[in-house]
Amino acid sequence: MKKFKIIFVFILLLALSGGVYYLFFASYSSGYRVGTIIKMSNRGVVFKTHEGQLHTGGVTAGAEGELASTIWDFSVKRENEVVLNSISKAADEQKRVKLFYDEKFHQWSFFGDTKYFVTEVEILKPNKDSEPKPEIKEEVDPDDYQPNNENTMF
Repeated sequence: MKKFKIIFVFILLLALSGGVYYLFFASYSSGYRVGTIIKMSNRGVVFKTHEGQLHTGGVTAGAEGELASTIWDFSVKRENEVVLNSISKAADEQKRVKLFYDEKFHQWSFFGDTKYFVTEVEILKPNKDSEPKPEIKEEVDPDDYQPNNENTMF
């Protein structure tokens, strides 16, 4: 019976430690969001965390009819210097970015203020469609010009 209790306690401790590890480090989901970095800060007194905001564009209407822009809050692990430098560069140059993230099961305040942790940054190039296109003016010979009689007053 004593051997059974020892095995039971060992399995119970193993299951509990696995569950705690899973809650701390496992990801609930992963994905990406696209937008412009509007804020990046280093917060905390004891546990320093890196927190940021991404303006994803667009405007949403609230329940009472007010308009609000769509802003996404995210965290970056302090040891991830490559991501921090890429975000800083994109913010300085006001470039659009694609932020790849992992969503954790639970938000632990000593890791970050959000459940979303950015793992990779891709700085996007401007769209060809967003660049202004030169206006093409058609040359009209004054001798060939015929006014539209439907839109004239006289």
